[in-house]
Amino acid sequence: MRKAALIAVAALLLVMQSGVWLYSSAPAQTMTPAEQAKSALPLAVATFASGCFWCTESDFDKVEGVPSTVSGYMGGHTKKPTYHDVSTGNTGHAEVLQVIYDPAKVTYEQLLDVYWKNTDLTDDGGQFCDRGSQYRPVIFVHTPAQRKSAEASKAALVASKKFEKIVVPVSDVSDFTRAEDYHQDFYQKNPGHYFRYRLGCGRDYRLEELWGKKGKS
Repeated sequence: MRKAALIAVAALLLVMQSGVWLYSSAPAQTMTPAEQAKSALPLAVATFASGCFWCTESDFDKVEGVPSTVSGYMGGHTKKPTYHDVSTGNTGHAEVLQVIYDPAKVTYEQLLDVYWKNTDLTDDGGQFCDRGSQYRPVIFVHTPAQRKSAEASKAALVASKKFEKIVVPVSDVSDFTRAEDYHQDFYQKNPGHYFRYRLGCGRDYRLEELWGKKGKS
């Protein structure tokens, strides 16, 4: 019995040593410092106004690296406005979309490009068929770095001389009020209504005038 036990212990030790050797000889799966830094980045927030937030939400939800978006109101002088309040045009708010994004997958500069390509940057009286200050285009910045990027992006468009004028302001963020639940993911909850609205509003027709067909701007 004693001899059998000693043999069993020896066999166990051999197996353990083999496992350690196999583990230690396997190639290490390490990330570069840059990859490690990017993987550690937390989610960030960008805020854009480009007319009806149903459409803005639909546009940004397609972007890889954007796990969620929230429609709401910003830029006004009253607290916790409702859709009815904002729609009067008297509160100073604009319909906005807060874009929660992963900087490891999409940069703020790339989000700016998406924004410009889905905005009539020449119209500060509203957007497309929606008129009034509540539909005005604005880039709301959360940090000095976002402001620097937004202003540089706008300056590049001005320098391109592609557009007669660019009227989109770059403004600091202010209090954000989340829009009512029925506005969130409206294009998914009411696809027929949304499609008829977007088509009837002439949004995509005007964007094609400004930028050309998708992917050819």
